[in-house]
Amino acid sequence: MGKKITVDSAHGSKSRSRSRSRSGTFHVDLGISVAVSGLEVIEAHYLYVADYENIEIVIHPQSIIHSMVETQDSSILAQLRWPDMRLPILYTKSRPDRIYSSEITWPSLDLCKLGSLTFKAPDNVKYPSMELAYAAGRAGGTMTGVLSAANEKAVEMFINEQIGYLDIFKVVELTSNKHQAELVSSPSLEEIVHYDLWARDYAATLQFSAGLRPALV
Repeated sequence: MGKKITVDSAHGSKSRSRSRSRSGTFHVDLGISVAVSGLEVIEAHYLYVADYENIEIVIHPQSIIHSMVETQDSSILAQLRWPDMRLPILYTKSRPDRIYSSEITWPSLDLCKLGSLTFKAPDNVKYPSMELAYAAGRAGGTMTGVLSAANEKAVEMFINEQIGYLDIFKVVELTSNKHQAELVSSPSLEEIVHYDLWARDYAATLQFSAGLRPALV
């Protein structure tokens, strides 16, 4: 996972990375921008051969339910665990068995202490990265790789204090828009790699003034 900052430090043009784990302040993982939800939509499209119109993003603030399967009788089976990527990694190494974990490493989920588990639809105005990812997925070809590469570069630029947190989306959007004229619908491996590198290089040229207007270096 990436560095962490508090949301209240993320709105400056060049916010500093910091963490206040004991303050109860909500943390943002810089290794995961909001665009990741959109990238997961693209993954689902290919993994499950599902049309984008049949894939919906659901926000689950507690991050306790990690997968759900609806059966033909409308029952839903859910998998609950702590939001720690080490758990699924552990299972991939031990499957089909499960390795015992001590209470110190991962305490049992106390549903009463957790209280309620909530779900809501995303606000596409507040989180425009999701719609951008849907558009990239529908465009297909090299666009999805460009989106992913630009997002990774934008997060890196933010960590290095070259852009503000809210500029991450702008970098990804501008890079994606620039690529539209050169989009390759059925790319070769060489073309995929080429445009991945191109997206990172182009994203690196983007800077933002106090007025958030893009400028080439």
